[in-house]
Amino acid sequence: METAPQFFRNGPGPFARLFIFAILSCLLIAEDTRFKYFPQLRQTIGVIIFPLQKIAYIPSDIYDQVEKLITSFNLLEENVKLRQLYLDRREQLLRLEALEAENTHLRRLLGAVQQIETTAKTKVVLAEIQYTPRDPFNHKITLNKGSYHDIELGQAVIDDKGIIGQITQLYPWSSEVTLLTDKDHAVPIQVVRNGLRSIVSGTGKNNELELRYLSVNTDIQQGDLLVTSGIGGVYPPGIPVATVLKIEQDSAGDFALVTSAPIAGVNRNRQVLVLSLAQVESNNSLETPTIESGTN
Repeated sequence: METAPQFFRNGPGPFARLFIFAILSCLLIAEDTRFKYFPQLRQTIGVIIFPLQKIAYIPSDIYDQVEKLITSFNLLEENVKLRQLYLDRREQLLRLEALEAENTHLRRLLGAVQQIETTAKTKVVLAEIQYTPRDPFNHKITLNKGSYHDIELGQAVIDDKGIIGQITQLYPWSSEVTLLTDKDHAVPIQVVRNGLRSIVSGTGKNNELELRYLSVNTDIQQGDLLVTSGIGGVYPPGIPVATVLKIEQDSAGDFALVTSAPIAGVNRNRQVLVLSLAQVESNNSLETPTIESGTN
């Protein structure tokens, strides 16, 4: 049986090794402090082994790059899913907001019907705006209800704010409404503040009405609320029409030029109410107006 050489079996003791390494450390520290040969040697060795270090780091770099690539693909896929989910939820939210706004408007329309002062039963048909003209000089809109839904010529059209216009063209499943702002349209009105009666007419301009042929000393002020007077039997009395914006005098100084802005409008909502002209005997008692949506 072979035995290890004597040199490898008997070496210096632990304390002797500690002493030798301590002396060697002190020498290295002293050399590094005073002579500074080892820093240059370390730099030379570092330059020599730098390519070897780069080669040794190649597998780790490849692993890091592959991991980043996989993570990027996962993030990209997750972003696509999250974006699609966001778009779906956004679409649902917009639909819910639209439905909420529509329900709020319908409740306001119901409240507007209940506020109509009449001694006869008023039949009301709910309609939607199908078409609004792009031409600024065309002041007519089209509704999705016609003679098939008991709509008649001359009926008043309102929203939750007030008067919009009047039915002027009738078809089986649609009808055309002439707006208040049309230059050929006029509505009998009454000033709420003092009961003054007059007629407000369209000017052919958006959001502008005028009261014509009023004397300069007529008791009318800026901000006065104009409502329907009920004269003529077309519009029920007490429905808001416009608010006075400014009062001027004509060039001759004989008449006042009163400009007002309509309270209602067709640019805010899709639903409107068509008020029936048909009056039903009610034995001189107030009855609640009824709403019919008609048949599509």
